[in-house]
Amino acid sequence: MEQAAELRELVSGRDVLADMVTRARIVLWSGEGRRRKDIAELLGVSPPTVGRWKTRYADRGLAGLEGDRPGGPREQVPARVRARVIALTRMTPPDDTGLSHWSTRELAKYLKRTEDISVSWHYIARIWREESLRP
Repeated sequence: MEQAAELRELVSGRDVLADMVTRARIVLWSGEGRRRKDIAELLGVSPPTVGRWKTRYADRGLAGLEGDRPGGPREQVPARVRARVIALTRMTPPDDTGLSHWSTRELAKYLKRTEDISVSWHYIARIWREESLRP
């Protein structure tokens, strides 16, 4: 019963993140006997999401409802890759490419093909803007 009180306090708290309120509702409504499918529909989440938060709460209590945004932060591109993009941009493309100058897409393809470096052409375009490069 004490756990339900803590969850109700979370749900009605003023300074509680919306994600935490949703997670607390999942656990509360599950405890009331509502079906996983119904809870998911009411909260706008998937049924597996309902199951995940129920399990985490069962394993770790309130601490299980915190943090862990799916996916986590995106991995940053290493500085050496940025330096390589800049260096190649300042050079004439190799003869075997048949290019007179680099385009963002061609440079991205070249890096993947020859150096196994995967970057998007959007990333290359951003570097060119930041460095005022005009190949």
